Amino acid sequence: MNIRMIVDSTVDLMPEYRKRVKVVPLTVHFGDEEYIDGVTIDHKTFYRKLVETDVLPTTSQATPTAFADQFRQAQKAREACIVITLSSRLSGTYQSAVMAAQEYEHVYVVDSATVAVGSGILTELAFRYMDQGLDAETVAAKIEEDKKKIVIVALVDTLEYLKKGGRLSKTVAFAGSMLNIKPVISVIDGEIHLLGKAMGSKRGNNLLVQEIDKAGGVDFAKPALLGYTGLSDALLLKYIEDSKPLWENRLDQVRYATIGPVIGTHAGPGAVAVAFFKK
Repeated sequence: MNIRMIVDSTVDLMPEYRKRVKVVPLTVHFGDEEYIDGVTIDHKTFYRKLVETDVLPTTSQATPTAFADQFRQAQKAREACIVITLSSRLSGTYQSAVMAAQEYEHVYVVDSATVAVGSGILTELAFRYMDQGLDAETVAAKIEEDKKKIVIVALVDTLEYLKKGGRLSKTVAFAGSMLNIKPVISVIDGEIHLLGKAMGSKRGNNLLVQEIDKAGGVDFAKPALLGYTGLSDALLLKYIEDSKPLWENRLDQVRYATIGPVIGTHAGPGAVAVAFFKK
């Protein structure tokens, strides 16, 4: 049985994998204006609006109906489905997929317990297993185990967006709000945690490298992916240069993707993220 890979629109992927997935979108709101992530608003338009407007955007989870539409199409095509969503502790999107899946057979819903490029590398790994000829149930079971080894760390310009979006407590946000302090955050057990703070981006980049070392190093046999928010990749390229010894002679190229509007709403512009499987 062929497999249909379904992801929500927060899952950041390289173009070659983006072509192979079906995407269920979340929604972004700028005041009364509503945009369907990846359908009626693209990344550049979103970040331009984020910078230019005083209105702080909000987001809405994907609906059970949107997932059910995909499951119905898969059933007609005699395909099994694997669904990968962002952390269920950060959005109700996973629950929407689970609700919709109750009416269908051969549907396997995986809570990635992470976000953005973290969910992206889990999806890539699932494709590796699929390309080896494994069936949907086996692939889903394997990535349920693999997701426990995903590490995602990010250097953000400010914690203000996470605070306003309710994804971080005001106390923690205040601790990282001092002038020129660059907070380093992570998603641990599906929730956002502040790992540390550094003065300026260079020290912040060093802190990112330290956190990678602390995790026990990168399993380069599995996918690794970097991401950034905003209109420019300059900060990400600076991080890649600052952390060159980490990737040199281990990866043919350091791959990176733009982080989409929904996660960008909460991270704000100027964030750099690294996702990998630890050893």
